[in-house]
Amino acid sequence: MGRRRPAAALFTKPTCGHLPLPLGGDLSDVTPLKAGQILTGALFTEPMRVETVQPNGAGLWVAGLVGVHSERFRRATLTAEDLAALSVSDTSPTFDGDGRLLRLGLQAYALGIAYEFDPYFGLSISRVDPLPHQLEAVYEHLVKLPSVRFLLADDAGAGKTIMAGLLIRELKLRGLVERILVVCPANLSFQWQRELREKFDEQFLVLKGADIRGQFGVNQWLEQKQVITSLDLAKRDDILPGLAQVRWDLVIVDEAHRMSARDESHKSLRYKLGELLRDNADHMLLLTATPHRGDPENFTLFLQLLDRDAYADVTSIREAMNRRSAPFYLRRTKEAMVYFPEREDDGTWTAKPVFTKRIPRTANFTIDDAEWDLYDRVTKFVKRQSVRAAERTGDPRARAVGFLMSLYQRRLASSTHAMRRSLENRANRLETGLQNARELLRTAPPDLPNIEELEEFEDAERERLERLLDAVTLAGNEEDVQAEIAELRELAEEAKGVEAAGREAKLAQLERLLREEGFFDRPDQRLLIFTEFRDTLDYLMDRLKAWGFSVGCIHGQMRPGSRDEPGSRLHAEQQFREGAIQVLVATEAAGEGINLQCCHILFNYDIPWNPNRLEQRMGRIHRYGQRHDCLIFNFVATNTIEGRVLERLLSKLQTIRDALDDDAVFNVVGEVLPSAHVERVLRDYYAGRLGDEDLEERLLRNVDEGRFRDICQTALEGLAAKKLNLDMLAERRARARERRVVPETIARFMGDAAREAGLELKPLRLPHAFEPGRTPLRLKRYERDPDWKLQELSIRYPRLSTDRETADENHLEWITPGHPLFEALRRNASDGSRDAFAAGACFHSLEHDAPARLDFYRARAVDGLGNVIHERLFTVESAGDDSQSLREADILGNLSPAPAPDDPPPEATLPHPDEWLHEHALMPFIKEIRAERLEQVDRVAEHVELSLTQVLQRLDDEIGRAAEEVEKGGTGAAGRLAQAETRHAEVAARRERRREELKRQRAVTLQGVERLASALVLPHPERESPEVRRLRPNPETEMTAMRTVMAYEAARGCKVADVHEKNLGYDITSFDPESGELRLIEIKGLAAREGTILLTPNERRVAEDRRDCYWLYVVTNCAGEPKLEDPIFDPAGQPWNEVRKVQHYYLTVDALTQPLKLHERGEEG
Repeated sequence: MGRRRPAAALFTKPTCGHLPLPLGGDLSDVTPLKAGQILTGALFTEPMRVETVQPNGAGLWVAGLVGVHSERFRRATLTAEDLAALSVSDTSPTFDGDGRLLRLGLQAYALGIAYEFDPYFGLSISRVDPLPHQLEAVYEHLVKLPSVRFLLADDAGAGKTIMAGLLIRELKLRGLVERILVVCPANLSFQWQRELREKFDEQFLVLKGADIRGQFGVNQWLEQKQVITSLDLAKRDDILPGLAQVRWDLVIVDEAHRMSARDESHKSLRYKLGELLRDNADHMLLLTATPHRGDPENFTLFLQLLDRDAYADVTSIREAMNRRSAPFYLRRTKEAMVYFPEREDDGTWTAKPVFTKRIPRTANFTIDDAEWDLYDRVTKFVKRQSVRAAERTGDPRARAVGFLMSLYQRRLASSTHAMRRSLENRANRLETGLQNARELLRTAPPDLPNIEELEEFEDAERERLERLLDAVTLAGNEEDVQAEIAELRELAEEAKGVEAAGREAKLAQLERLLREEGFFDRPDQRLLIFTEFRDTLDYLMDRLKAWGFSVGCIHGQMRPGSRDEPGSRLHAEQQFREGAIQVLVATEAAGEGINLQCCHILFNYDIPWNPNRLEQRMGRIHRYGQRHDCLIFNFVATNTIEGRVLERLLSKLQTIRDALDDDAVFNVVGEVLPSAHVERVLRDYYAGRLGDEDLEERLLRNVDEGRFRDICQTALEGLAAKKLNLDMLAERRARARERRVVPETIARFMGDAAREAGLELKPLRLPHAFEPGRTPLRLKRYERDPDWKLQELSIRYPRLSTDRETADENHLEWITPGHPLFEALRRNASDGSRDAFAAGACFHSLEHDAPARLDFYRARAVDGLGNVIHERLFTVESAGDDSQSLREADILGNLSPAPAPDDPPPEATLPHPDEWLHEHALMPFIKEIRAERLEQVDRVAEHVELSLTQVLQRLDDEIGRAAEEVEKGGTGAAGRLAQAETRHAEVAARRERRREELKRQRAVTLQGVERLASALVLPHPERESPEVRRLRPNPETEMTAMRTVMAYEAARGCKVADVHEKNLGYDITSFDPESGELRLIEIKGLAAREGTILLTPNERRVAEDRRDCYWLYVVTNCAGEPKLEDPIFDPAGQPWNEVRKVQHYYLTVDALTQPLKLHERGEEG
């Protein structure tokens, strides 16, 4: 992942001393500076590190300098007087610095680049437990890209919001993004806001049209840094100019298929918005479950929203299909989405599918008697009005009435109650209008959406439109209006009679199903009921309450609110999840953006005429986290026109789904059938343009198996992954647990850093929890840093915890890296350790029998565009025998700070191991990164070259044809030739620019290699004391124990790695490929059958931090026949005794009274 802005890092700060310069005389041959020295003084705004220095005539030197804080290079010409005014420090360590501060400073630096140590760091500080396919998308694809330009097109319900949130976290941790825009359908905006806040602690503002219009003269897009807005707001002509002024670090588009274009000459406003965002964003992520329509050319246009060069021609997509791989594109089908393996009752491990089965059933019923008479009369009224409207072509009032009659027929299909309310409302509006009949007859209809837009309306918008349409009539005089009112009143009274009789067929079917499915007997079994209309919702709630059910609702007029705000959507959702209500009745307001995996039974009380709505409704319960097969009941009146149409359509779709054995049929209905297809067919029927014999043919004209097969099983779908490399992901996940930054580590660092900052942290009686005092001013100053991208620090913070579960269960604020208070403490610790870094420090070690020196280096891998790809911390140990070895960065955790010796050993003045570091660490580091980068860039470069070359060849042909026409004197030929040549020059220039950019992305070099600090390690003075000597392990005994344990773990079928020389706090790692379990194993050997074992501070600390996977294996009788005792899980809970002299811990073997058995491990962690 590239980085545009350098992250703040730690550098040495010089101890003050002025440069001794001779007074007078010729200084041209004197070089008073040398590389590595630090210059401070009034000449510079920050300490400067000398990189190069050259004489430039008498008394002048040209120095190449790098800012310690900014990392910016500058060249300065310095005079003798300038140098005399500067404080200069040499970077040779004296080892008399504060060892405690040096260790704290290194921890601060390491936590600043924690994403380099913890491969899933963004996950470690988020409230999510991702699935394998989510980890693969973010950490195997997105964060590895030089620039994120990506289409994530997993099947519906895959948790794309979680993947987007993790990406935001990772990019922020790397200092890559600050300004973020999320574009989504309007009804998903609050879901995005809520999930990003709750799962990732990211605060986004939902920007609406009123917010923009209400701030005259202020561009809200520029004012806000993290924005969520709706797709259809952002595309508007009055909104685009303001949006076009803004450059975004990251743009995320949800339901991005809505931006697709039919072809080059038919680009929708949404597509043009996509082009604008593409050109104004550094990183762009498109999310959709339906990325293509089976048409490569259409898909090529869609992918141009990511990279117009790589997909400038359809040839690029065809090549991708041949290779089954495309840059910037990832799609996984439901078959590929599985959980990590779980242990079954028989001891085997199984990866269960994320998605359960969907079982649709049709709840058929027929209407008769008074209910049929009402249906027949209302339908005749609707048809009569619709025919009149169809005859008055061009009359806007006629179009309005046509809209209204269509709504009436839908309401009639929904419930008698909904129909009665509409009839009464219209009669009342017309009656009120009769007080000024002339005004009524001339009432202009409101601006009407087209049918497709109407299908996208939320229920509140549709109800508002219906109220406006109720005042529009086709009547030509007052008598006609009175006649219509009378008919409406009569129909309403008839409907009231049907309601009063209480024998509605659909309601009876609902009660029967509730009894059959056991809802009356099982109050713990939850049910979700969908209806299109608020009136039907109110009616159902009354009936369900009368039957004894606890009922809640969600509809479009409810505020999003919060879980603690009664009457809001979130409160109703939470009540349903917690079981406080058994039945949730919802309109389409709950069709998207609400997750109800707690329920597995759905009743579609009325069938939406837009088939896409069915998939959206099912997606509320059929998503990851659902553990039951989902039952979907569709209520259909088989003896009504609407019922027959919808039942026939659903039956046909299910037949096609069974034939293809692919649930994707439901996902792509919208690509085969326009959203308003059913609406148009029925409106034409009511208007008399279709007869009964034509209805089914027109309805199912395009609904054939071949069309769905073209999309679901097209060659384009061959780009979709149907299987994950689960073994690789399980091992990566386990290895990430080994390296993750844990709450204990953060809590310890905060405790030490707070003391240095003067911040009081009062411990609470909860794990890793405390109450901070007033924020010191020395921390508040960091808000003014140019690279501070977080919120301002609070004057006082509430109670905090570094542990997610503790924070969530006790309503504490969760503090992690990335929290403003943590970052301020980290920066203060960095600043406070500079003197210690410059001087170095001395430490005592129980394990060293001779002095040694530790040198800590940082190095960066940077590409040709100046982006930092990776930054690492390296530790080299140098011994007196001129040997070197790489050590872990936290090696100081095993050592005790010590005073500098009066007579430093020779190891203190050993030369810095720069050459050894370069050969044994830096070259392998850069080689690995180059290989990874080349693989990524070459895939893109191949598509860019193929695509743009194809475009140039077409333009060559076009130029040739135009030139021939010019020779023949063709009209307009000269203009066409000039246009083709201009276009050819533009594309050729684009290709050259892209080639240069890709060349620079390939050019990965080492930069900023710098020694940060040094430490002198001396054998502990108590090392040979009798009390300590008896505790020290015998090397031969330890190696015998190592061999015994490694053989045992290998026999269990595990992948075993010896890491005992890396100072990790354990000796081996053991990974079980079948279960995905990783054990961090500390091995202790005893020569006899009993004795004492010793833990170092680092081993004890890691045992406490990794309790879920840390094991202690004790091998006894190593001098004879070695015996592995029962392995001990979570040894930190054992009664260890502290040896204060050396800060180590010991335990007698007979204290292990209840060791865990191996076969019990399945119950743990």
